[in-house]
Amino acid sequence: MRLFYSILLCVSLTLASPTLQKRAQPKGIDVSGYQGTVNFNTAKAKGISFVYIKATEGTTYIDASFSPNYVGATKAGLIRGGYHFAHPDRSSGATQANYFLAHGGGWTSDGITLPGALDIEYGPSGAECYGLGASAMVNWIKDFSNTYHGKTGVYPVIYTTTDWWRTCTENSAAFTSTSPLWLAHFASSIGALPGSWPYATFWQYADSGPNPGDQDLFNGDMTGLKKIAKG
Repeated sequence: MRLFYSILLCVSLTLASPTLQKRAQPKGIDVSGYQGTVNFNTAKAKGISFVYIKATEGTTYIDASFSPNYVGATKAGLIRGGYHFAHPDRSSGATQANYFLAHGGGWTSDGITLPGALDIEYGPSGAECYGLGASAMVNWIKDFSNTYHGKTGVYPVIYTTTDWWRTCTENSAAFTSTSPLWLAHFASSIGALPGSWPYATFWQYADSGPNPGDQDLFNGDMTGLKKIAKG
């Protein structure tokens, strides 16, 4: 593994409190086909520094807006990355990691590409934990994570909620030292963290706002954000 997580720890220690407040951290958004093609020049003018863009879901869905949005974000000078919506009930973690990598989820040490993110949360239909027990779920996430790391040299960011993580992984601490946490919690402060993560690297704090999509913050400064993109 590259010095990725060590860099995160260094740049975030001063803002590592679980009671993270919205202050002067770099602002971001995450978008998908629901938002269509986004005007990233406008978003940048409104203070956005980074964006996560939905690339894939399971092994059968490629977001049609990913390519134009990825290009648009790049042209606007934003730091950007892709995310994958997991379906652990449909295929293995390795299979879905490879699908993600083949359709926009890759990473290069160029200073503008964020490591791919694994969106692992409530199932859109059916069982909350996709019919998997906690041990099987943790193994699925490891399969995805290790496959992604093996192909790119960095571990994926993990997007989740505290409630889902506690329920479906029994609050596993297996990824604390490898994968940065991107926590979804719509409130004025970030609240309790899952597992043994000492802080959230990204915080999705609202599902709407002055810019398209969900509203996010990076737990650090622009120098730290660029270091993550550099690896």
